[in-house]
Amino acid sequence: MPVHKRIRMFNTKDTYPEQNLDNDLCQAVVARGQTVFLRGQIGQNLDTAENVGIGDPAAQAEQAMANIKMLLEEAGGELEHITKIVIYLIDPRYREPVYRVVGKWLKGVYPVSTGIVVSALARPEWLVEIDATAVIPD
Repeated sequence: MPVHKRIRMFNTKDTYPEQNLDNDLCQAVVARGQTVFLRGQIGQNLDTAENVGIGDPAAQAEQAMANIKMLLEEAGGELEHITKIVIYLIDPRYREPVYRVVGKWLKGVYPVSTGIVVSALARPEWLVEIDATAVIPD
């Protein structure tokens, strides 16, 4: 039984057939429990502060998602508790490689998602930032 009620679930391969994507998303999540707001995660190892994937948006997204998983586990949650993600890209051409990575990590979760293209992130080597909100059930 799903932890949260997912409304109007869809997959990006149907919504964006011209793009090579396979993300399970939904339009709204009705959540219950403890809300966890994560800081936007980037291609930086949380333990060492080492920047990874310089010049590679997919590698940076992998690190960001690994950070999100680790932080949620430290908060007592799991990836399936994510209700919303916001993906910030500095170049719209990074959308497909980044969304493929995120889709792999969140397969079957169906969060709501917003994607934004920005002129820059906090450091010039950062190409993608992923912000996640989760609700851990009581």
